[in-house]
Amino acid sequence: MPAPTTVDHAPEPRAWRSIVRHDVPASLVVFLIAIPLSLGIAAASGAPLIAGLIAAVVGGVVAGALGGSVLQVSGPAAGLTVIVAGLVSQFGWPATAAITCAAGLVQILLGITKIGRLALSLSPAVVHGMLAGIGLTIAFQQLHVVLGGSPQSSLIKNLAELPGQVIGHHPPSVLIGVLTVALLVIWPRIPRARAVPGPLVAVVAVTVLSAALWLPVDRVDLPDDPLRSLIPPALPTGGPLEITIGVLTVALVASVESLLSAVAVDKLHRGPRSNLDRELVGQGAANAISGALGGMPVTGVIVRSSTNVAAGARSRASAILHGVWIAAFVLAAGALLERIPMAALAGVLLVTGIKLIQLAHIRTLRRHDELLVYLVTGLGVAVLGLAEGVLAGLVLALARVLYRLARSSVAATERDGIWTVRLDGSLVFLGVAALIRTLRTVPAGATARVELQIDHLDHAAYEAIEDWRRGHLARGGTVHLDEAALLTALRGNSSRLRWLAGLGRLATGRPRTETTLDGIREFEQRAEEIRPVLARLAADGQRPTQLFLTCADSRIVPNLITTTGPGDQFCVRNIGNLVPRQGSGGDSVSAAVEYAVEVLGVASIVVCGHSHCGAAAAALHRTAPAGSGLRSWLGHFEPSLRRAERMPGLVDPVTGSPLAAADKLSVANVAVQLRNLRSFDCVRRAEDNGELELIGLWFDLGTASTRLVRPEAPYLTALPDRAHASVLDEG
Repeated sequence: MPAPTTVDHAPEPRAWRSIVRHDVPASLVVFLIAIPLSLGIAAASGAPLIAGLIAAVVGGVVAGALGGSVLQVSGPAAGLTVIVAGLVSQFGWPATAAITCAAGLVQILLGITKIGRLALSLSPAVVHGMLAGIGLTIAFQQLHVVLGGSPQSSLIKNLAELPGQVIGHHPPSVLIGVLTVALLVIWPRIPRARAVPGPLVAVVAVTVLSAALWLPVDRVDLPDDPLRSLIPPALPTGGPLEITIGVLTVALVASVESLLSAVAVDKLHRGPRSNLDRELVGQGAANAISGALGGMPVTGVIVRSSTNVAAGARSRASAILHGVWIAAFVLAAGALLERIPMAALAGVLLVTGIKLIQLAHIRTLRRHDELLVYLVTGLGVAVLGLAEGVLAGLVLALARVLYRLARSSVAATERDGIWTVRLDGSLVFLGVAALIRTLRTVPAGATARVELQIDHLDHAAYEAIEDWRRGHLARGGTVHLDEAALLTALRGNSSRLRWLAGLGRLATGRPRTETTLDGIREFEQRAEEIRPVLARLAADGQRPTQLFLTCADSRIVPNLITTTGPGDQFCVRNIGNLVPRQGSGGDSVSAAVEYAVEVLGVASIVVCGHSHCGAAAAALHRTAPAGSGLRSWLGHFEPSLRRAERMPGLVDPVTGSPLAAADKLSVANVAVQLRNLRSFDCVRRAEDNGELELIGLWFDLGTASTRLVRPEAPYLTALPDRAHASVLDEG
């Protein structure tokens, strides 16, 4: 389904109360953090300081009002610092403002033509590498300012000049810069201190200190009359190619950063999801207006946006108001800004640049074998320049894709007179010769079994397999080949291929012992990709995001239902997915719940029932033998039986069919188990603090689809579309 569009209407009285209660306080917090960041980014870019404030105002008001992300905050961003500095050096500031204006028009065009979201097709390794390279460059540039000097034009020059700068440092600037960095590092570690933004605390504290000690340091210099001092844009003088490259670079980098930030912000709240095309139009309008007023380029900024969400913002009013506060402050109290030491802003930018190099991204990319692309892009941006570094990263990423596409493994083995041909990886025309050679090693007349574990199959490889199969059959041989799986691989649906392979193993009719042992051997033979993940989990321990409580029924496979992998899910299975109330028996389940919540710190607990549940049927018809352990355990169904009796007849919201009595009991049972979970002190505490979510699910075996279970009517609802809900986001 398409992402929902956001339609803005005149605020109702309740909306006004929400704005006053939530958005106004959040806008003040974002305003306080935006002032020092905007000034620092302008200084690092070689732009007039007022240009950074113009961009902050326009980004807040225009992008906030027109953009497609309700809670994203826009303004000048550290990710564009190197680009803007290069443009200022090449064309001058008025021409850079004109390039910003033109880049905004390009962004509007991208949004209108609905191709803006294609920017997200860039490899995350390239994007994060680009930001890391920019962060590295910013950090070394601002280190010179902290030492009382001037930044150089490139990373190499900054490194070369650094020893001399350290020797000839300016002590007052060093004191201000070091104190700023120290406060930024220490402040988030102080309990309950995050309510006040760290950059604001650092800049205010060192500004007061420098004024009290009369330190001779460079300070912010703003025009006396900001409105009359705006620098209008001017057409750049230079070759059309250089100008075009500048416009496209600003447009594309600003677009990618804004879209990535919007997607990241969506993960922080449960409100409306971002309309990415509308977001590009809003960002483009902001850049066009900012450039026309002599301001810096504007992008969505994750630091300000995450602060906005954390401060409790509920609507786009917060972003708009933060821009209004900045404009009012500059016009009414600009003299206060001129007391800020430049070394303090450099300290803020130094920490901001270092934060662009995120260890979490490095660990993730290493886990997915993309670290080399990240390093090449980052070092290329830092050493060669932004365009050259990104191009190097894209070329390497493309080369790796082609290598993986051409890589395949074909092996033929014989056991007990049966030949097994195993195909792994991606089979394309480049590997057809090796494929044919291996297939021809199977003797004529032999029984052959072809196992497919492939991600992609092109037509040349498909024809090679089909030609060999027909020839082998003509020579009296036997071929066991899942043709449906083969056609699925040809269409590129690797996930369905894995399902078909699993179903094929279930349908072989082999003895149970042989099936189990063969399955173990097959796992060990195919565990190459997952083995490093398991090794890291063995070393680092488990950090699951959810506790999944479900039935022991062999037809229920939790990891398949939730698409989770090793380390993602802490799972408890028992007859009837029962959770006895705390202190009423079932110590094993109680121990699992307490361990998951108190030790593992899971974010959600899921209780999942299912259709055709044998436990529900046994409890309903009381078929378990009297005095047996099963009869005793099913006694925990009694509250669910009473609940089901009080419930009206249930209809499946997806199929429209009425539920059988046992299925109705299974749904009621999930609702009761959710209530039982709240009898645990640790669960109740975590839920009250907003640290834990309880989710009820009901899985229909016949349709392989899931419904939500609610404790009140309607008891059973269809699972919301991903664009409209965050249920089981961990999966």
